[in-house]
Amino acid sequence: MISIILGIVFIAFTVFACLPMGPLAWGPEVIAFLKGCAPVLAGFIGVICLFIGAADMKDKKESKKDSAEENA
Repeated sequence: MISIILGIVFIAFTVFACLPMGPLAWGPEVIAFLKGCAPVLAGFIGVICLFIGAADMKDKKESKKDSAEENA
């Protein structure tokens, strides 16, 4: 329950902070951060996908080997 309340509070703060005419008006800074963060985040996600794909291929190979041993 507390996590839901904290989630709502953080989302409300984010909207409040990014309002263009609000007291904080962090909208342009948030956009600049997202522009700078996107390539790094894309690379990070790509590396994670490679690791997951390699682990999946290894698991499938081991599964085929195990099933072949059970049949023999």
